[in-house]
Amino acid sequence: MVSAPGRHASSIVALMFVAGLILGGIVTTYVLYGQIGALNTKLSNVESQISSLNVNQTAYYQNFTLYMNQTDYSVIYDEVKDSVVVISGTANGGTVEGSGFVYNLTGSMVVVTNNHVVSGATGISVTFSDGNGYAARVNGTDPYSDLAVLTLPTAPQSEFKPLVVLNSSSLKVGDEVIAIGNPYGLTGSMTTGIVSALGRTITESNTPGGYAIANIIQTSTPINPGNSGGPLLTLNGTVVGITTAIVTNSQGLGFAVPSETIVKEVPSLAAVGSYNLHSYLGVEGSDMDYDTAQSMNANVTYGWLIGSVIAGSPASQAKPTSVHTNDIIIALNATRVINGDALMSWIEQNTVPGDTVVLTVVRENQTLQLTVKLGTRPLP
Repeated sequence: MVSAPGRHASSIVALMFVAGLILGGIVTTYVLYGQIGALNTKLSNVESQISSLNVNQTAYYQNFTLYMNQTDYSVIYDEVKDSVVVISGTANGGTVEGSGFVYNLTGSMVVVTNNHVVSGATGISVTFSDGNGYAARVNGTDPYSDLAVLTLPTAPQSEFKPLVVLNSSSLKVGDEVIAIGNPYGLTGSMTTGIVSALGRTITESNTPGGYAIANIIQTSTPINPGNSGGPLLTLNGTVVGITTAIVTNSQGLGFAVPSETIVKEVPSLAAVGSYNLHSYLGVEGSDMDYDTAQSMNANVTYGWLIGSVIAGSPASQAKPTSVHTNDIIIALNATRVINGDALMSWIEQNTVPGDTVVLTVVRENQTLQLTVKLGTRPLP
């Protein structure tokens, strides 16, 4: 029997259709497996990245914890306590007491303290943390920066453990600081705080002539009577200032002479007994502000408003015209002067007597440039 050609053709077509389905299924399955493999690879990469992030987060947390643990106040205290001393004496029939610290002046050991601690005092002695006390001699004083240098002729070298002094120009508001001293006779007390402001000026009740002490550090570190003359320290135990004053009835507001003033003055105080390089402008005044500007129809709301010019002072001899009452100093050598703190701190930091400076002043809403040759502050 001979088969019909049409039946064979249909069978072949059917077989080819089935084969196509099988081949398509194989190809589709291969493609799907490839896509699944690619997805698995991507998922694996994502998991690795997440794992890496977790590791980094853990490491960051651990680093933060270690950083916090670096501030071990007990270690700092142990390292510096033997360098801080008690200073005692007699004045006006009563006992005076303050603090000080050991300073290495090119191989010669001295004690640095505040001028107001030893001013007018007799029978001054210095006592170390081990309880040993020695007669002290005042080598030099500067009431304009409230600094004094003492020497101890009979103390053995083994008693002197000088502190390292750091340049206070590196300080920033917010830096943590430590004070060690003898408040109310409580020997070797430590307090902590932060630098709350820089470049302050203060006038102590015993400052001769009412001159301001410029470029002062303001700190929240608690300071009390007896702390005066003690060191203000960084968390590394290095000196950045010497505690000097408090505001009566204030809380958390103290002041310290910066270490750059100490480094600048101590050699002169030790060698000749005084420091006579405080520049002198010869004006008195007040901070300018918005309300004052409104009341006098001034076109600036900042600066130092001149209240009076001292006769014969450098300011009275400025060129091309003298400084006048109601002038507003707004710049010194092109450096903006916001207020009196900025004016006096800039002069203290950047000049010595004999330097010539250019004052930018506003007079009746006209801006003038005045040249002034600075003098030396009159002796106390």
